[in-house]
Amino acid sequence: MQGNELILSVRGLDISFQTTAGMVHAIRGVDLDLHRGETVAIVGESGSGKSVSMKAVMGILDKNSIVNSGEIRYTYLDKGTPKTVDILKMDRKSIRRTINGRRIAMVFQDPMTSLDPTMTVGKQIMEGMLLHEGIGKHQAWQRAVSLLQRVGIPEPEKRMKNYPHQLSGGMRQRVVIAIALACDPDVLICDEPTTALDVTIQAKILELIKTIQQEMQLSVIYITHDLGVVAKVADYVNVMYAGNIVERGLIGEVFYDPRHPYTWGLLSAMPDLETNDERL
Repeated sequence: MQGNELILSVRGLDISFQTTAGMVHAIRGVDLDLHRGETVAIVGESGSGKSVSMKAVMGILDKNSIVNSGEIRYTYLDKGTPKTVDILKMDRKSIRRTINGRRIAMVFQDPMTSLDPTMTVGKQIMEGMLLHEGIGKHQAWQRAVSLLQRVGIPEPEKRMKNYPHQLSGGMRQRVVIAIALACDPDVLICDEPTTALDVTIQAKILELIKTIQQEMQLSVIYITHDLGVVAKVADYVNVMYAGNIVERGLIGEVFYDPRHPYTWGLLSAMPDLETNDERL
């Protein structure tokens, strides 16, 4: 649940995209807070702006994006001293060096598209450590093996030499999580982390992320369209529709006393809520 330490604060985030069909206004004044150790979910249908918002937090917006206004203030420890930066004011090189993948990491939806098919699993886990941590290959190898163990992959030294196509879908997603954890981040953003997996594997991946969060005192943001996932993992939920956050609150507040019609619609589509029959 929520701690006292605010580590991420998004205020008035407003983003458009220049397309061949003209300007598309994708994000409309989004606010979001994340405290240390907290799990926050952003839920909404495809195209609602969930992933674009988090790409802005990661500093990886597409080149045709235009940030109209807003700030993304992130607080971290720099040699033991708290430091706050506005990610929107940083250049890409600075973001890559100090934020992206190092202090804020992302677990993407489809491991087959986020993993490089031409590189071994080991090299992909080690890549971030060698870039950000300033350690040698031997130490990076040992840490990568330890990470594979941590995410529940058997025979980790053997798997280090495998290519992504040699692993099952569930194991590939565990590798993606290991890559995200490689530089000991403060914030983990999970973008539909179980969508590409079957139901039995989904539950195991969610439980794995929850366990790692507790062990590493991570703050986690889930991006999802699935309220069932939200109910299992989140402390707070933000409901996003057409680039706006239309409702936010504690899970219990939003699930059992929704105020916005769009939230009602999402909840009515859930087969396992006790109140479904009344709403339908």
